[in-house]
Amino acid sequence: MKIYRNLDEFETLDYAIVTIGTFDGVHVGHQKILNKLTELAKNNTGETVLLTFFPHPRLIINPDDDSLRLINDIEEKVERLALAGIDHLIITPFTRDFSNQNPEEYISDVLVNKIGCKKIVIGYDHHFGKDRKGTIKDLIHYSDIFDYSVDQIPEQDIEDVAVSSTRVRESLIKGDIETANKYLGYPFELTGTVIRGDQIGREIGFPTANLHIHESHKLIPAYGIYAVDVEIYPRTTEIVTGDYFQPEPERRAKGMCYIGTRPTVDGMSRKIEVNLLDFNDDLYSKTIRVKFLEFIRHDQWFESLELMQEQIKKDEESIRSYFEERK
Repeated sequence: MKIYRNLDEFETLDYAIVTIGTFDGVHVGHQKILNKLTELAKNNTGETVLLTFFPHPRLIINPDDDSLRLINDIEEKVERLALAGIDHLIITPFTRDFSNQNPEEYISDVLVNKIGCKKIVIGYDHHFGKDRKGTIKDLIHYSDIFDYSVDQIPEQDIEDVAVSSTRVRESLIKGDIETANKYLGYPFELTGTVIRGDQIGREIGFPTANLHIHESHKLIPAYGIYAVDVEIYPRTTEIVTGDYFQPEPERRAKGMCYIGTRPTVDGMSRKIEVNLLDFNDDLYSKTIRVKFLEFIRHDQWFESLELMQEQIKKDEESIRSYFEERK
């Protein structure tokens, strides 16, 4: 897969089969659309192009609305799209100027003249351009003028996307990792940098890597304890223009992840801490990706550090048993 950080970097194709959207989660609903895209490319000797946006359009159009929570950060999304077999990914900066194009300008300047669109795969509810007034009717209207065809995604498939996105978000908020992962088609992930904490975990025999999440709008699962797989990278992964190179982790480990405010020690802010099983190396400043596999219990307050320590020992036993059963 080739990556472009703006439209100017893209060289017009002879036969581009294009879809457009945020594709947050790249979940099982999205994967049906992407399979359709790759099937059309194969049958028409074309190349697939996915046009997406960064930052998320809602952050530009409604900057005062802080309710947006993303299933993927941009690095996670790029990796998922690469695994789906997309040929070209354009991550265009979303600005007010970009959003203010009228439908004809957007179709002629962006889709046709810049990308080389010969087929567009799109849903009935797709909106674009100034005040989101452009619709699939506009795409169909201009298709004869600009010599491309419109392949409309069935309404049921669009509903599958909406249902999958809703189920993933609702499930994560409740801590129902099993359902979230079912609709994603892969384990939900949090990616961040390991920062220094206050060493309480080390004092009670469970040293933790304190995670600073890269994406401030990332959806965080329910407070509690989880069984996780962890990938360790030497530094922050960066998306660069050109051929996509999927970074390989330098280490992998199993662990338990805590999300919560640490009420037993009068914590006030949310913490995300990972205790790696049978692992003692220094992780400060490294990037780790935490893959959520199983919900163990909700966060709770204990009368003493000793009681909390006893419960964490039980949590570790439960998590070790979970991984043993998966072998």
